[in-house]
Amino acid sequence: MYPDNYRYTKEHEWVLVDGESGTIGITDHAQSELGDIVFVDLPKVGATIEQGKTFGSVESVKAVSDLYAPVSGEVVAVNSDLNTQPELLNSSPHDSAWLIKVKITAPGELDGLLSAADYQTYLG
Repeated sequence: MYPDNYRYTKEHEWVLVDGESGTIGITDHAQSELGDIVFVDLPKVGATIEQGKTFGSVESVKAVSDLYAPVSGEVVAVNSDLNTQPELLNSSPHDSAWLIKVKITAPGELDGLLSAADYQTYLG
């Protein structure tokens, strides 16, 4: 259910690392807790995000939830599909519904993230 090559946070975000780049999204657990997602607020390309700090929000029919950066970096891409199809986060949270891509500025931060097995243990 949770890809082994991703790293996870206790706030239910994931990052997929490819060299100096990271793709960030929310986990399947997060989307199921949120319910039907109706709006996503994301930073602009060029913005800087900091590990553990909010970088945007996801609005569902139930609530608005902050998004927390799993790593620090500079935003190099934003998933514009989510502007018109935020519900993709419900149907494909670990694949086509990534949120942002960043150039990772502090690779050592990855060491503090959870593996897929650790994340599933954390969920219980």
